[in-house]
Amino acid sequence: MSYYIAPRFLDKVAVFITKNFLDLPGVRVPLILGIHGPKGEGKSFQCELVFKKMGVGVTFISGGELESPDAGDPARLIRLRYRETAELIKVRGKIYVLMINDLDAGAGRFDEGTQYTVNTQLVNATLMNIADNPTDVQLPGSYDPTPLHRVPIIVTGNDFSTLYAPLIRDGRMEKFYWKPDRNDKIGIVGGIFSEDGLSQREVEQLVDAFPNQAIDFFSALRSRIYDEQIRNFIYEIGMERISQRLVNSPEGPPKLQKPNFSLPHLLEIGNLMVAEQKRVEEYRLVTEYNRNMRPNYQPETVPEAVTVTADTSGNGSKQPNPTYNPPKPHSSQMRLHPEIIEQIRTILSQGHKIGIEHVDERRFRTGSWQSCAVGQIENEADAISCLESCLAEYNGEYVRLVGIDPKVRRRVVETIVQRPNGKVVIQ
Repeated sequence: MSYYIAPRFLDKVAVFITKNFLDLPGVRVPLILGIHGPKGEGKSFQCELVFKKMGVGVTFISGGELESPDAGDPARLIRLRYRETAELIKVRGKIYVLMINDLDAGAGRFDEGTQYTVNTQLVNATLMNIADNPTDVQLPGSYDPTPLHRVPIIVTGNDFSTLYAPLIRDGRMEKFYWKPDRNDKIGIVGGIFSEDGLSQREVEQLVDAFPNQAIDFFSALRSRIYDEQIRNFIYEIGMERISQRLVNSPEGPPKLQKPNFSLPHLLEIGNLMVAEQKRVEEYRLVTEYNRNMRPNYQPETVPEAVTVTADTSGNGSKQPNPTYNPPKPHSSQMRLHPEIIEQIRTILSQGHKIGIEHVDERRFRTGSWQSCAVGQIENEADAISCLESCLAEYNGEYVRLVGIDPKVRRRVVETIVQRPNGKVVIQ
């Protein structure tokens, strides 16, 4: 299978690695390259493709290894892997790099609920120390005066604002934000389906049909296409023989027929996957749980509905109505400012759709907005109701109104209607 390497990605990583193995007079080269961006866009996989193309060896560390019940173990692990990689450069005579995947997941602090442990402090301090002294990295309890070979470090993550600020400053870490554009996506998706007979035009149509999906969506889509053949295989040999047929079978691995990779079939399966994503977004049970756990939470109550019936004496009496379904209480009693309502009407009258987003003060600086609504809103009543609910639920955050042109899939309006410490645009 021929995979696609985005030119921007290849250029950035290749220049960074090469620069770390050159002796540039009077130039301080950052030892760490931080590749950050949205989830599922192939940061780690693109790195592996670049390493293979350049003939570069790599030593991996997972973000999950940066915590341990024993204080100091993760920091020691980083030092040990760094020294081992430096030795590989010396012994094998080729370029090696140290790569830490999902650094923010292992060493980041996302909110007040994230525990900041001794290991987290030591990991940050160790990476800072290595970045400042790349040829003098010692293990605890020993000292070796022999200078090490410089080893460039590449780290990936989604949100580097959660990391210790001195670690990511310029001079220690060079940052690269990776979010593939349309051309990159077409190239990468074309590589994923390179053996399946899709034309360039069909690849473009597939990418344009799911413009908001990450690269891993298309990889999962290709995997999902095989479900039908696997299902037929299971029922052909019988459920009870699956284990015997697949593990240590004298018949060898089964051969499946090539699935239907036609564009209509891919679009059909892709739409099913998008529907599952929306169900997850709609089923926000954890939000309700978290709201109930708040110290000052007061659940809203609805008076029991009653119906008037006549008794034998002819006097009316009130009896509970067991079939009555009370309406859900509105999340807020606020009314939107007329200017906001007018703006909603203007956006919709132009044939555009509406999105509503929120973000807290910390993530506002990085532009990490999150959607309040599932999908895009097409009518005024739903837009007003959703915006009122969002303003009430995210009272201490930024909230903005987004106008979207569905024809070109582009934002045409972005208006902030609420600020955490400012005036809320309601009456």
